Amino acid sequence: MINRDGAQHGFAAIAAIFLVVILAALGGFMVTFSNTQQLTAAQDLQGSRAYWAARAGLGWGIAQVTASPANCPSGAPASVEGFALTVTCSRSSYADGASTVVVYRFESRASAGTAGSANYVERSVSAAVEM
Repeated sequence: MINRDGAQHGFAAIAAIFLVVILAALGGFMVTFSNTQQLTAAQDLQGSRAYWAARAGLGWGIAQVTASPANCPSGAPASVEGFALTVTCSRSSYADGASTVVVYRFESRASAGTAGSANYVERSVSAAVEM
């Protein structure tokens, strides 16, 4: 009589090792995916904060012109909540019949981080005010 069961020894160990390798690869993928999701959420939050910082700069510029409409405002706040803020203003006027209309164009830019790095964020908003 020939023993055929002798050729089957070790097959379960190979299958178990294969299964462990597949599960480890799947676990590694899930960790990487979770990390990417967390970084994306953090960058989205920073982008929203930068947008609102830029809006604050725009509001500052419009408030300055409303209070004193003679010239474009200068001396914008250097930073808002950790974001570097730049507010630019240009003034132009035109005649509308017997009256003169003055238009102020504002651009407010808020940025944080180092340009070119993964944590850099910048947002810009603009508006025009007619007086």
